[in-house]
Amino acid sequence: MTDRRILKVSGADSEEFLQGLITNDMAKLAQGPIYAALLTPQGKYLADFFVVPAPDGILIDVAAALGDMLKQRLSMYKLRAKVEIADTDLHLHRGTGPVPEDGFADPRTDGMGWRALRDTPQDSTADTTNWDALRVAHIVPETGIELTPDTFPLEVGFERLNGVDFRKGCYVGQEVTARMKHKTTLRKGLARVAMDGEAPVGTEITAEGKAAGTLLTQAGDQALAYLRFDRAAGPMQAETAKVTWSP
Repeated sequence: MTDRRILKVSGADSEEFLQGLITNDMAKLAQGPIYAALLTPQGKYLADFFVVPAPDGILIDVAAALGDMLKQRLSMYKLRAKVEIADTDLHLHRGTGPVPEDGFADPRTDGMGWRALRDTPQDSTADTTNWDALRVAHIVPETGIELTPDTFPLEVGFERLNGVDFRKGCYVGQEVTARMKHKTTLRKGLARVAMDGEAPVGTEITAEGKAAGTLLTQAGDQALAYLRFDRAAGPMQAETAKVTWSP
């Protein structure tokens, strides 16, 4: 897939370096790849990615559009750590069904198939999976659509998707994330809604004339939406489309 970029973090301090930055616990790499994010100090989203152990370092599978920014941010935090951050020539392959020997199950949820990092690109005809439909079915956010610079990770399901660990030590944005977990009830968040009709991504959802959220990925008669839960209990509209949420 050409929409992903695979970085490699290597050096004696690699694991400790990432442990102090990302939302998930690097110790879990002993059991396999993990899903995680890098946040701002204010707890907002910068990038989400998969962290994959490798014989000569740690691989980071990130959206290509965020690759330069992530590499720059990691380099900024490097300071005196014995760490090197470099690009690789690896390519992401994805599929559903049995996990191949060189692959791993998507750590976010069982319903998102498998991933593998390989030396050659994936044949575009080899994978006919409707990934948007799977994401909607399992309420999985996508970089640049449901995940934006205004996103707080808990509002889009990072805990449910195994992307944050509340028992690890400090990381960038940890204080805000922990406070949202322990001291507040989420009033807004990502949800799956039923659709009668269509509307573009980014369309405002209204309820009785009041803003109730934003329509995001749509797949058939289902969609992902960022909702204000207190206004989403009844009938809603996105332009001419009818929107219904069942908590």
